[in-house]
Amino acid sequence: MLNAVHPEILGPDWLPPVPLGRSREIAQVLRLLEHPSQGARPPPMVLVEGPEGSGTSTVARAAGRTLASRVRSSPSPSEIRMYTVRVRSCRTGLGAASALLRHFDPGFDGRGFSVVEVLAGFLRRLHRDRRTALIVLDDIGVGGPDLAVLLRAFSDPERFLPEGESGVPSILLLLAGRREGLDGATRGFGLRPPPERWVRLSPYSPTEIRAILRDRMERALGRPAPETILERVTARVHRDGCGISRAMDLVRREILGPSAIRPGSVYRPLESRLDLSIERHVVRALARAADRESVPLRDIRRWEALLAKAEGARSLPTTTFWRRIIRLEQAGYVRREIRPGGMGGTQSVLHFLSPVREWFTAPPGRGTPRGSGPSGGGRWSAEWAPPDRSPTGERSPVAAPD
Repeated sequence: MLNAVHPEILGPDWLPPVPLGRSREIAQVLRLLEHPSQGARPPPMVLVEGPEGSGTSTVARAAGRTLASRVRSSPSPSEIRMYTVRVRSCRTGLGAASALLRHFDPGFDGRGFSVVEVLAGFLRRLHRDRRTALIVLDDIGVGGPDLAVLLRAFSDPERFLPEGESGVPSILLLLAGRREGLDGATRGFGLRPPPERWVRLSPYSPTEIRAILRDRMERALGRPAPETILERVTARVHRDGCGISRAMDLVRREILGPSAIRPGSVYRPLESRLDLSIERHVVRALARAADRESVPLRDIRRWEALLAKAEGARSLPTTTFWRRIIRLEQAGYVRREIRPGGMGGTQSVLHFLSPVREWFTAPPGRGTPRGSGPSGGGRWSAEWAPPDRSPTGERSPVAAPD
């Protein structure tokens, strides 16, 4: 663990002043935003697509920032306000609409409202704001929230205004993510954008990834990047064939240590600490899967059922098992990715952001049935901990239920 002068630079939403290796793509997005297609269905839309870790979010946000700066410095000054939503963190279209409204009302909670009501609130605030809106929906993947209702609202925003009012400012729309996710979002919208409105990113080369990692590490540490860490991370990235997102996960882990996965860290800021209840056989199934860099969620589900049976416990219902995975992701221990394939057309893959042996577990309470408590307390070891091992007594963010 190193002393980072500016740890926020390692955060997933930090945007570099000049994104490395993507100047041509950013210029292309700017050109398309400034010159919308004639006769195309509103709102003007540009789509940035590429494989995971290719910088689609960076290109979209950097292009939006540059466009807003250009407009402000033009001879006839006007203003563009950018509204960004990381779609991957939203479970439903309501969540994405609520994230947009929180740009005006940071404390807004969408629970209890319909998505149409939330969109109406957002568009009415745009009406009062009187500034051109650049809406950036990035990190769109397979199996994400349904964005069709948002796109339809942006195509005809005046129908959401109070009766007798009109004049919603211009809306520019920038979508970024994986090709399959963008295809699904626009298919639900009912109109496929023409090919000239797409900007495709190729994966970063190893040289570009190394340069980006060096730049981010030097900015965060305030000194030259440690060559040993840089070599270790780039070697692993090259071996696993992953993109810049996974590479930055590894850098955060190297520099910030355990704080990179703790709630409230720069990796995943949360409003409050999570106390997780994870059954022992679930944690053991995760530990078995953690030997690999990524593993299909169906494999973990199968291992969980086998381990539960071996311990004389019942395997978790599918919905309960899924909730355990969601909570672990919210706490920053794992990251899910949805890929094409599988029997239903998609499959969920789990990436581990820290070794399971570094997770802590609380000691079992009295009367805890065999198979429903935690592992023997303390740090995980390479071998399975016997059920009667003496616990350390240290309370953990990953604990067994009472």
